[in-house]
Amino acid sequence: MSTDENAPQLFPNRFADAVGAPQDGADRDHCRCVGYSKTTRPVTVSFHKDTQDQAAEGWQHVLALIDEAAEDGRTEFAPFRGMSAAERRQIITLPSTIAKLTAVTRLVLYGTNLVRLPPEIGAMTSLEVFEPYTSHRLHWYPYELTRCARVIDSTVSTRVLYGNAKFRPPFPALRPVTHADQADFAELDPGVWGTTVVRTCSVCDRLIDRELHQVWVSRRVGTDVLPLLVNACSANCVATLPTSAQGYVPTPHTGGPNIVQPAGR
Repeated sequence: MSTDENAPQLFPNRFADAVGAPQDGADRDHCRCVGYSKTTRPVTVSFHKDTQDQAAEGWQHVLALIDEAAEDGRTEFAPFRGMSAAERRQIITLPSTIAKLTAVTRLVLYGTNLVRLPPEIGAMTSLEVFEPYTSHRLHWYPYELTRCARVIDSTVSTRVLYGNAKFRPPFPALRPVTHADQADFAELDPGVWGTTVVRTCSVCDRLIDRELHQVWVSRRVGTDVLPLLVNACSANCVATLPTSAQGYVPTPHTGGPNIVQPAGR
């Protein structure tokens, strides 16, 4: 081995400016929902119940940043850069208006307090680099993210994901089918459904107004396999879903402790 090979190497920090300078106060909530090993994983898990305060300063700030980014056609969107710690902590999802960011090729969501992303992220069809790294409360992603077919690179904290290959924590249990007279799809409990509203089918994009079918699939997005929540309008749409990535529960499933997953690594 040469002297050069023994020399220390320096690696660039891709996220050095992702959230700006350190500030006083907590910028996110602590989360150990899925555990951190085979011995600490829980038997059952539930969705985060948090709902977005749309009157919060942080939320208004994000809305304005999206409008600015859409207007100037920027290719990188890092909305938490320059926000105060208090503002960052207030954001537990992103506005549906991210659908306007059709020019963005890199989305930086480093170290956030996010617990879910809206299905409208699927409209960001120019996206190539997806970076929600160290957003430890993001345990799953919307199936619509697969519509971002150009994503070739991702940086995800996979150890916090439902069903991750490292120690296979469980998935939240889903109801296979819910009829419109059983729930208001425009006003849902996020602790049960994973979201507060379901408008359109994750598969065919048609309006969901009669029945809702929810299932999990695990698919590769960029360089990571992610647990994806499907909100489908019919059993037929569920039947058209692709199989999961190799090494994961192969078919769409409804989660819960009885789902048999492959052994963890």
